[in-house]
Amino acid sequence: MCGIVGYVGERDCTDVLLNSLSKLEYRGYDSAGIAVFENGQITVEKSKGELQNLRDKISENHKPDGHCGIGHTRWATHGEPSDINSHPHGSKRVTIVHNGIIENYKDIKKFLIGKGYSFESETDTETVAKLLDFYYDGDPIDAIVKALKDIRGAYALGIMFREFPNKIFAVRKDSPLIIGVGEEENFIASDVPAILQYTRKYYLLEENEIATIKADRVEFCDIHKKEIVKEVKISDLDMDAAEKGGYEHFMLKEIHEQPTAVRTTIAPRIVDGMPNLSECGITEESLKNVRKIFIVACGTAMHAGMVGKYVIEKLARCEVTVDIASEFRYRDPIVTPDDLVIVVSQSGETADTKAALHLAHEKGAKVLAVVNVKGSSIAREADMVIYTHAGPEISVASTKAFSVQMAVMYLLAFEMAYAKGQISKEECMRLTAELEKIPEVIEETMECSDRCQYVASKLITTSSLLYIGRGLDYTLSMEGSLKLKEISYIHSESYAAGELKHGTISLVTDEMPVISVATQEELLEKMVSNIVEVKSRGAFTITVCKKGTEFNEGVMDEIIEVPVLEDVLMPMVAVVPLQLVAYYTTVLKGLNVDKPRNLAKSVTVE
Repeated sequence: MCGIVGYVGERDCTDVLLNSLSKLEYRGYDSAGIAVFENGQITVEKSKGELQNLRDKISENHKPDGHCGIGHTRWATHGEPSDINSHPHGSKRVTIVHNGIIENYKDIKKFLIGKGYSFESETDTETVAKLLDFYYDGDPIDAIVKALKDIRGAYALGIMFREFPNKIFAVRKDSPLIIGVGEEENFIASDVPAILQYTRKYYLLEENEIATIKADRVEFCDIHKKEIVKEVKISDLDMDAAEKGGYEHFMLKEIHEQPTAVRTTIAPRIVDGMPNLSECGITEESLKNVRKIFIVACGTAMHAGMVGKYVIEKLARCEVTVDIASEFRYRDPIVTPDDLVIVVSQSGETADTKAALHLAHEKGAKVLAVVNVKGSSIAREADMVIYTHAGPEISVASTKAFSVQMAVMYLLAFEMAYAKGQISKEECMRLTAELEKIPEVIEETMECSDRCQYVASKLITTSSLLYIGRGLDYTLSMEGSLKLKEISYIHSESYAAGELKHGTISLVTDEMPVISVATQEELLEKMVSNIVEVKSRGAFTITVCKKGTEFNEGVMDEIIEVPVLEDVLMPMVAVVPLQLVAYYTTVLKGLNVDKPRNLAKSVTVE
């Protein structure tokens, strides 16, 4: 959510900032801006809308000429998207960019107005800029330390003081920020992809550490001004992975990357034919002693957790509760030290999920993190970590991250079922061997692409539709519905098929398509009955099912077939057509697939 960049060096600062911001567009934003030291002053240019709007404005008006500056892509929280509310914000002496939310900004603003300050924007960020100016007496670090004592909330701040034209200052709490290290040039950024075109070296900025960034060096101190020595890290991200590679959109590329991502995720965790998560800090003994599992996540990651619940309970016979992270935090869950809390987050920075991790620790439970980003906050704070080696996922609509999260759930379920004595070693090896075949089966599933595009053409004029399923298929209906609504803007809802008759079927007319997922053989007869129910009320019926599934004539208007696996593994392939239908529907509607309105890739605020 939002993006911060900063640069100090000999390059054209404006070019560096704009190029770096372009690598953070995937995070979601509605305005952009930069601030550059120029002739002893700080020149600010900012604009509502896409980054190209800012480029055009700079091209038409004035390109700031300097070698030190900060930039930002904003996702509106306080104040509507506008030129004025765009970052950077500042005063005569201080200019800042900010990710996060300042919870007590109204109190700070009232205090500063009483001290004679005036405000231009509706943002919480401007209050921080003015507060820094209020405390500034010639020492930037002192001003930052004093301001932080007054601030409540989450923040990553890039700060420039007018009297220090060759320095950027940075500090963070509950919002990610890294310091890029180059040759006679240094950077700040919200995420590694922003700086990969310039350097792979970076420092991780920890909470309330203050960084002073100059062209030739970076210095760190704590809030007591005590010097901190940090270790330089090297990113192993592939720059090519952050490019489209010939695909029209990142989402389509990432759908097609799922076989490789799943293979890369599971292969290192299978030893002698058995799941082995010991390198992640997980042992058979620790799994054997787990009383109950809580899976906590948001959005798509939560749906992966739902798959985990079904599979773990079925195979390991261990009770699993799945919670939306924002609800888990506030319902005072009954968690004990004998429980395992699994937090799932693609970015490893999701604010509500990170807060759930903290709550679990307060209750004495061990926390296992399933994340994609090495060195992320959740990865560093969890007791155990399983990295999903999906590589960068740029499209806001998550696809390959979902698949690798599911793959991890299967590995965990198999190993736990064996550890608890619920399945034999032979059965565990058989299931694991079936999972190893999944990447090839996903590749085969991609052959339904043309079929999915045809089905999508039937959806582009509808205003609302339903997804239904039972058991594991219900979890997929939830994910399919989310994918469609978030990028095509078609209202869709998912329901357990057996619940339709308890109210929702009243909405079904000949103008409402119903997409059913029907891959579970033991539930197929009941699913068909539910499909007949909506068909009899005029619904246009679309069904995702195993190849060779037979239905009575006239029940299904459209069928998308996927390769046959045993029921428990079907979500790994059945999700692919749901992703493709959402993708092609959005393309046919002429919408921005990779950057849907109002959404951010990494949700780092509550």
